Amino acid sequence: MSTKVSDHILERLRDWGVDHVFGYPGDGINGLLAAWGRADNQPRFVQSRHEEMSAFEAVGYAKFSGRIGVCAATSGPGAIHLLNGLYDAKLDHVPVLAIVGQTHRTAMGGSYQQEVDLHTLFKDVASEFVETVTVPEQLPNVLDRAIRTAYARRCPTAIIIPGDVQELDYSAPTHEFKMVPSSLDRSDWTAVPSQESLERAAEILNSGDKPAILIGQGAAGARAEVERIAELLGAGVAKALLGKDALSDELPYVTGSIGLLGTRPSYELMRDCDTLLTIGSSFPYTQFLPDFGKARGVQIDIDPHMVGMRYPYEVNLVGDAKATLQRLIPMLDVERGGREWYDTVCGNVTRWREVMERRAQQSADPINPEYVARALDPLLPDNAIVTSDSGSTANWYARHLTMRPGMRASLSGTLATMGPGVPYAIGAKFAHPDRPAIALVGDGAMQMNGMAELITAAKYRELWEDPRLIVAIWNNHDLNQVTWEMRAMEGAPSFLPSQQLPDVQYAAFARSLGLTGIRVEKPEDVEAAWRAGLEADGPAVLDFLTDPAVPPIPPHASWEQMEATAASILKGDADRASMVKQGFKAKVQEFLPGREKK
Repeated sequence: MSTKVSDHILERLRDWGVDHVFGYPGDGINGLLAAWGRADNQPRFVQSRHEEMSAFEAVGYAKFSGRIGVCAATSGPGAIHLLNGLYDAKLDHVPVLAIVGQTHRTAMGGSYQQEVDLHTLFKDVASEFVETVTVPEQLPNVLDRAIRTAYARRCPTAIIIPGDVQELDYSAPTHEFKMVPSSLDRSDWTAVPSQESLERAAEILNSGDKPAILIGQGAAGARAEVERIAELLGAGVAKALLGKDALSDELPYVTGSIGLLGTRPSYELMRDCDTLLTIGSSFPYTQFLPDFGKARGVQIDIDPHMVGMRYPYEVNLVGDAKATLQRLIPMLDVERGGREWYDTVCGNVTRWREVMERRAQQSADPINPEYVARALDPLLPDNAIVTSDSGSTANWYARHLTMRPGMRASLSGTLATMGPGVPYAIGAKFAHPDRPAIALVGDGAMQMNGMAELITAAKYRELWEDPRLIVAIWNNHDLNQVTWEMRAMEGAPSFLPSQQLPDVQYAAFARSLGLTGIRVEKPEDVEAAWRAGLEADGPAVLDFLTDPAVPPIPPHASWEQMEATAASILKGDADRASMVKQGFKAKVQEFLPGREKK
């Protein structure tokens, strides 16, 4: 039997070390599906419930494995469904390859069934590389370049293969004129800045008395070096949400997350510092960085396209974080002065942890959402992989979960789209089948697509060495983050027709699939539910009924926002009485004994 183009595609994916492709079938990729049958399902085709979930699963796989995530879909409708997940990959700088079908070449341009101009459709999301294969000889070069580019640029790429091309006999490119041969190898490489720029950066860092460090996901491979430079400088370290697992929260000078979902110590660190070192982060919210001109700045980033944007840095070091820090650290002054700043940072962290503990212990109706996250924190296994969805749940994920060495965690950091929490966790399980995965989601995201992907978890549970995949739902019958944004930013009451969600029996649905399902309606049952999920012999759904009136108060809580919230109450917010009570109880924790006022 001759080798078809579709056979060669799967063979080439195997040669690149691809072991999973997340997809959904359709006649636009029938040739590929037939090839999968001939290849004994290698690489494994992982069937989601929706192409968007396939893309999210590929992103989760790539985030937690460090390898390229691959997704596949049919032509027009299937390809369109991939877009949201691919944009998530683009904005969070994750290597993902999309393989999509297209109508036969003979029908293209004829307004044929399901015909969409896919090259134009993908040109933005896969802007670094998108190509349509029209003859067999374009392969393997197109596929190789798509994979190499995805790795090198940390981005999504796409290849489009018409249905009839998939069925053609494969013919390798030759060395004839206008042929493009290809090769597989992709060697590792390291970028480092110049010696002169390192010396200028060292001068800036040595000159400061109140240094602050901000890290993102780009610092994940430089954990030891970040710890060393923080200790040498006596600096506090704040983390962008994508860098939550890049450094242990157990270190006394780690102030936690930064930004609207961040901590008070991170806000104070940026407000009061005189020197800022940013490592592997493009955190966009400048209002949470030092006032312009107040701090001298140095940035380290692997991508020259991303440096020098968020703050007026004096030196932008383009290079790998680990290699750059290894060269920078010996240039620092180890005979620095007193440690008053360091002690202040550590004291702020200690007090914040006490505040968060008190907030989580406050009573609510029926369950305080902060307590749900707080109860999980000490129970997290050392090798846990945690995913969070967007929404108010991300606040509790950011503030209450203590990352320890060996743990992994992520969310849709830049696109902040709804819905990736559960498919991220499924992708993580295929990347690390021997580790437990925990998805933290709101009821809005769960109703949007999480429930359907429970079917995927049930379908593949037997493939995972450690079968635990816990989906925890903050069920408050409200699109809570948007509700609070309306109150705080617009001074508008909750608009129930847009915000109110139906109560769904998530645990019962899980049990109908043969999974563990637990509905939790009282705070005294929260910890036991977490323990039951962690002890289950397969995927588990924990449905926590939480109070929507507990506010995700930002770390800086301006008077303007508080006044806007008050205005919404006066305009008749449906939940105004409970909202006032919970907001006051949460905020007052910062002013109890042990909290130094600023």
